[in-house]
Amino acid sequence: MKNIGFLSFGHWTPSPQSRVRSASDALLQSIELAVAAEEVGADGAYFRVHHFARQLASPFPLLAAIGARTSRIEIGTGVIDMRYENPLYMAEDAGAADLIAGGRLQLGISRGSPEQVVKGYEYFGHRPAEEGSDADMAREHTAKLLDVLRGEGFAEPNPRPMFPNPPGLLRIEPHSPGLRERIWWGAGTRATAEWAGRQGMHLMSSTLLTEDTGVPFHRLQAEQIRLFTDAWREAGHAHEPRVSVSRSVFPLVSELDHQLFGRQTGSTDQVGHLDNGLARFGKTYAAEPDKLVEDLAEDEAVAAADTLLLTVPNQLGVDYNAHVLDSLLRYVAPELGWR
Repeated sequence: MKNIGFLSFGHWTPSPQSRVRSASDALLQSIELAVAAEEVGADGAYFRVHHFARQLASPFPLLAAIGARTSRIEIGTGVIDMRYENPLYMAEDAGAADLIAGGRLQLGISRGSPEQVVKGYEYFGHRPAEEGSDADMAREHTAKLLDVLRGEGFAEPNPRPMFPNPPGLLRIEPHSPGLRERIWWGAGTRATAEWAGRQGMHLMSSTLLTEDTGVPFHRLQAEQIRLFTDAWREAGHAHEPRVSVSRSVFPLVSELDHQLFGRQTGSTDQVGHLDNGLARFGKTYAAEPDKLVEDLAEDEAVAAADTLLLTVPNQLGVDYNAHVLDSLLRYVAPELGWR
């Protein structure tokens, strides 16, 4: 068995070719796609977070709404850029969303990806320490978030409060028990995956790695996963590690599928430059179901992960993306032993 969900960037554009033409469309259709995903038997609904872009940017109202409309699937982010976050406010929002969802939140966080604006986090009031970097700041915010999610008191109570306080130091409320054990780190390299394992955060690995050793993408990612699990075991964490990988997968089962993605059947890994360094991008899987079964069976990283997130072209609308999920669950997953 393997958990299968979707990952949406929530793109919107005021174009007649897009079925998602406004921020309202993106948010409401994200909720409807999560509901549809649960109905067809998928296991998760995840959303990318980008600031200063025509994409999803404020995840917690969306996650709470999905939590109220669904009952089974995991809901999460992939990922929230911690350079922008107030960790205490974030802990409140995440706790509320998790309680609404009945403990189904899987919160993916990270340092973030290349931005739409220069040093966007500074507009949000966050600046690295004089001798530190933005990556250092993201990890500092992360450490604070992980600490307060434990639910231990740390704030001195007012001796004359408006409302009676419980005894002792006060914690962030609402507190959702177990959420600390459902935090994931989006790692773009083998080194950051090892760091995440030492911190007791699960591993999220996407369709790109910001390093390249010349081996195929899936093998480099499989090595990243091995290093993560080794670091986790060495750290001695009590809870079990989880790993998700993202893939673009399109079963070609209809004429429309062939029209939209038939030209992707020869897709290969790509190597390019990102953040002033080499990066390797994974290929798109587009084929008829029997060929997809053959190709995905050879993907070492997919085999090593417990969760597969399908990156969906959300601007094609809810119905088409629900069809993609249903096709994979119906025609591909059973043949690979995932169902």
